Amino acid sequence: MGLRGEARAALAATGHRPRKRWGQHFLCDPRVVERIVAAARLNPGTVVLEIGPGLGALSDVLADACDELFVVEIDPALCERLVERYAGRGRVHVLRGDVLALPLAQAVPRGAIVVANLPYNISTVVLMRLCELRAHLPRAILMLQREVAERLVAPPGGRERGVLGVLVQTYADVRLVLRVPRGAFLPPPRVDSVVIEVAWRDAPRVAIADEALYRRVVRGAFGQRRKMLRNALAGVGAELGLDDAGLAAALARAGIDPTERAERLELAAFARLADALGAGSVSA
Repeated sequence: MGLRGEARAALAATGHRPRKRWGQHFLCDPRVVERIVAAARLNPGTVVLEIGPGLGALSDVLADACDELFVVEIDPALCERLVERYAGRGRVHVLRGDVLALPLAQAVPRGAIVVANLPYNISTVVLMRLCELRAHLPRAILMLQREVAERLVAPPGGRERGVLGVLVQTYADVRLVLRVPRGAFLPPPRVDSVVIEVAWRDAPRVAIADEALYRRVVRGAFGQRRKMLRNALAGVGAELGLDDAGLAAALARAGIDPTERAERLELAAFARLADALGAGSVSA
């Protein structure tokens, strides 16, 4: 029958319709499944966390290739189906709920590899969640919308450069695994997809004195991306107790032109800027 036929049959048997609210596009191309599992580089001792298993096409192969598999599914109907599907397999654990709300650090062993066909409407926030959990979940194989993947690797100066790319590049190495045609899914999405590998680093790529402030500065700099930095960062400066003169002094200490725009800055420039703002703040 093949994965596509099995997917159609499973949906028909359960009366389930793909839910737009959860971005459900079920992977049903065995070649893509095979390449995702190969990219994960699993061995019998590996623990895997799969986000959004759907009908289980990828889960079946992962379960055979790793020591223990945890799957997170938000859809109650699909969750019940997964529980029944893996009832006889003690090393497959179904976690019911929202991946953004579940206590993953407590539910999944440290060192697990993340594999996910991410719903495109929450891919950015899931990436940020995985960044927060990078010490616990050090590597991820992720299916993303092509445009999101392009933002992750965008160099300084490009239109795709933004908060997501800067933060992920600060904390991870990213590589393209494969491009996935729309026909690999049921139903086909209206966008192109890619699979990437994200390997979180033990330490940031650049030296950062205050990581929370660094992230705050990056978000502030891109908050009004059409504006020059001296204007885009006025709000962050005010929160730190800096007036216009104090913000200008911090930009000067960091060696950054106040008329520059965020998308043109290198990671090291963001780090210098965060350190300079922190040093000049009222609370410093």
